[in-house]
Amino acid sequence: MHSNAADKIYILGLSTSGRTFRPSDWAERLAGVMSQFRPGGPQPGSHLGYSPWCVPSSFKGIRCVVVDPELREHEGMAWDFCMNFAKDNDLQVTQGEA
Repeated sequence: MHSNAADKIYILGLSTSGRTFRPSDWAERLAGVMSQFRPGGPQPGSHLGYSPWCVPSSFKGIRCVVVDPELREHEGMAWDFCMNFAKDNDLQVTQGEA
């Protein structure tokens, strides 16, 4: 079962007050930490690519991380880590296409 774009969560690199989040590579760092959480579990070399459940991206020049809800179904603590990262850093979070 795969989620469609409308189900995905977007963590934007903007605070709720509109400030750009730093460092500029935060999205790649977060997605890198989450690389081991993937369908079928970690595999040799899986740390070299992003998990399909947590991918850095960009929307209108704003860095973001796209989190698939399947992450929550398979790795609840990893999902909580992403959501708490956004909350702790006061980042904007939206569902569906950003």
